[in-house]
Amino acid sequence: MAREAALKPKRSRGFLLQTRWHTTCKVGRRRQTVFEAIGDSLSYRRTLKTAVGCTGIGLHSGKAVRLRLAPAPPEHGISFLRTDLGVEIPAALEYLTRLDYATTLSRGGAAVATVEHVLAALSGMGVDDCIVEVDGPEMPIMDGSAAPFVILVHEAGLKPHPTARLYLKLLRSIEVVRGGKWVRITPADRLRVTYTIGFDHPLLRRQAASLRVTHDNFATEIAPARTFGFLREVEMLRRSGLALGGSLENAIVIGETGVLNNKLRFEDEFVRHKILDALGDLSLLGRPVLGHVEAWRAGHALHAELATKIAASPEAWRLVSHPHLPVLDVEGALALEPA
Repeated sequence: MAREAALKPKRSRGFLLQTRWHTTCKVGRRRQTVFEAIGDSLSYRRTLKTAVGCTGIGLHSGKAVRLRLAPAPPEHGISFLRTDLGVEIPAALEYLTRLDYATTLSRGGAAVATVEHVLAALSGMGVDDCIVEVDGPEMPIMDGSAAPFVILVHEAGLKPHPTARLYLKLLRSIEVVRGGKWVRITPADRLRVTYTIGFDHPLLRRQAASLRVTHDNFATEIAPARTFGFLREVEMLRRSGLALGGSLENAIVIGETGVLNNKLRFEDEFVRHKILDALGDLSLLGRPVLGHVEAWRAGHALHAELATKIAASPEAWRLVSHPHLPVLDVEGALALEPA
């Protein structure tokens, strides 16, 4: 009981935003009106119409943080601006520094952690150019999913740039294997993620899901899936300086016999969150990907290693305009740089 009490929910000023997701978007029941503001053009890069923000706490640091999503010029890509330090960190593979329990980017002595949920939301909603301003070392965890950030994108609205969007289309398979875990990507005309997880726990011996990823279904089928952890690991994590901001409000906590807090949003919410993490990590390639990602008991480190291997294998892909709305075609021999 003492350990469960330590996970008592902590309210933040971002809680209202989390609650609005459930009352206005009807998670998993119908398509949101989010997309009325987005439009259906996939040919051009997009940024936000206006800046929008929220507040919350960092999952691992436990520190209060302010976040603001701001418009960015064409080809800027996604970047994280530490407003307290005046350092801007591009969301690119070369700035990856840590991958234990979360994805961390660093530059010039400044770091920003737990970026994967924000990156997944921006990528999943079709935002190519955006400055993510944050006044601390970690993204706010909100409710543990990407849904609150989808709401922010909806509130800001999207604005097209007069610049063609290019997709990274796989021409051959690329795979990374580490022990009994692996992840690979194979050629496909659209993005799909097939993920399998397995843990030494009666509730999560094995769980699998295969989802086609589009701007339409990201918000309903992937974004609401929350991060999760095991009660038996909480004390160990906190002794290591991690999960200091974790609570029953911002993560699914799994006890010995079941979930301690609330009910699941999906029967397979655990593996859906792994898909969300993979999308956030792969967005560090700087271009939307066309291919079939398959993962077996992978995680942030393997996601990043696959992205790094893709970037280092220009013969295995090419940059193309959207397959159904062609604008131009660029051969994969061109250097891959942050979009």
